[in-house]
Amino acid sequence: MIKFELRCADGHGFEGWFRDGATYGAQVAGHEVACPVCGSTDVSKALMAPRIAKGGPSPEEVRAAKAMVVEKLQEMRREIEANAEYVGPSFAEEARKIHYGETETKAIYGEASDTEAEALRDEGIEFARIPWLPPTN
Repeated sequence: MIKFELRCADGHGFEGWFRDGATYGAQVAGHEVACPVCGSTDVSKALMAPRIAKGGPSPEEVRAAKAMVVEKLQEMRREIEANAEYVGPSFAEEARKIHYGETETKAIYGEASDTEAEALRDEGIEFARIPWLPPTN
C-alpha cells in the first residue's frame, strides 16, 4: 500500500491509499478518486515529504536487549521469591481469601489457570501474571 497526499482543483487537501502508483494513476484517469470536501474528480498529487525507512537494530543490539529482559525477569523472580509466600496451585483461592478479608494481607505468588485468572479479574481482584523464567539461564 502507498499513501499519497492529494489536492483537488479547488485546493482541498486530503490523503488517499492505493495498492501502488499504477493503481493511483488508473483511478485518477478514470475519475474514480473524488475530493471528500467538494466531490471534484480533478485530483492530483500534492507536494509530500519523502518517507525514508530507517534501519532496525543490529543483531548485537537485539541480543543485548534480550539479555537485559532476561536479566530483569530473573531479578524480578528473585525479589518475589524473597518477599512473597509461595502458595502453589492454590493461588486463586488464597487471593480470594486475602481480597475478602478472610485472612491477613500478605504478598503471595503461585499458579493460576487462564480460567481462574479470568474469574479473579471478574471479581475485581488485582493480581499480575508475569513470565516465570528459571532462576538461571
